[in-house]
Amino acid sequence: MLGARSHATTRNDPFLPGPAATALPMVSNSAPEPRIASVARARIASGRRGHVAPRSVRTELTRLARTGAISAELLRRYRGILAAAEASVHRLQGTRAAELGAVLGNLHSIAVAGNLTAGRLPALFMTLARNLTWWSTGPLLSPGQRVEFAGSELVWEYYAGQGIELQQLGSFGKANGLYVAGRAHYPQMLRLLAELIPLAAQRGRGLAWEYYFQFDGGAPPWTSAMSQATALEALTRAYFATHRLSYLTLARSALPVFSAAPPLGVSVQTRLGRRYLLYSFAPGAAVINGFLQTLIGLYDFAMASGDHTAAALFAAGDAEARAEVPHYDTGAWSLYEPGQEDTLDYHILVTGFLRELCDRLHAPLY
Repeated sequence: MLGARSHATTRNDPFLPGPAATALPMVSNSAPEPRIASVARARIASGRRGHVAPRSVRTELTRLARTGAISAELLRRYRGILAAAEASVHRLQGTRAAELGAVLGNLHSIAVAGNLTAGRLPALFMTLARNLTWWSTGPLLSPGQRVEFAGSELVWEYYAGQGIELQQLGSFGKANGLYVAGRAHYPQMLRLLAELIPLAAQRGRGLAWEYYFQFDGGAPPWTSAMSQATALEALTRAYFATHRLSYLTLARSALPVFSAAPPLGVSVQTRLGRRYLLYSFAPGAAVINGFLQTLIGLYDFAMASGDHTAAALFAAGDAEARAEVPHYDTGAWSLYEPGQEDTLDYHILVTGFLRELCDRLHAPLY
């Protein structure tokens, strides 16, 4: 955790879930570290000279302010964060410059692609600000290391070559862990959800908690059925803890991604029903643990809310999962995806999800 006066401490957060929410991105270790920063510096310089594409972060921010999508105050705030990060890329060196430069590069790419919407700005500029703080004052990190900041419950993860990124699945998983820990931890759970809820962005016909970095061939913004379903589960539990219907209403607005096809959504129609994808950019990846956790989130929300759409989405996924699960059982171990055995952590994860489905459905197959 990075605390006051940039003092970093190592601690074990007991409420965080097990293995990393997403595998580490494929980043070559042979590439010189400063390359990403130099690319970002070039984009920044060309943007100031006006020789880059019609869109840039600055032009998109100006457009959003001119159309009333963001206030003049927010425009000044975001411009200030952007200018400070750009200046720091020139000042920092090595890994620090590369990682901050990568985050800037992703932000610029999202803007150039026309995806810099008002709803994405809070998460994007929080990510930029957190990376500015960490790489200016914090220690170097190991790939996959999770970090937090004093005064915040959000979970971040270091992806080498992409900076520290908001770990949506880890954060919602932490909220679930706080609920399971008991009533005394409900206030902390609600504080965490209060930070996460404003970071949802409009995606298609609904809301999604997206990821904003390059990952395993996918370009941002992308989303995950697993993280989205874990959000449903956490919001449902917040409803149980508080009896506030607003949590169920918000969860309902997060359903459309489960019925939309990739790359917008995470749903692939099959002969029996639907398969839900770990990554919206990878329709061919059949990762079973993410699929099973998606079913748990849909089921819990459907049971708590009585929502017919959620119930139908669960039923379609359940039909497909019952056909697929036996193919992931080697007789002695589990598969992560077809042809690839689980690590111990993922074996524990997937059998835990199966146990949870068994408890809910009393289905011998699970």
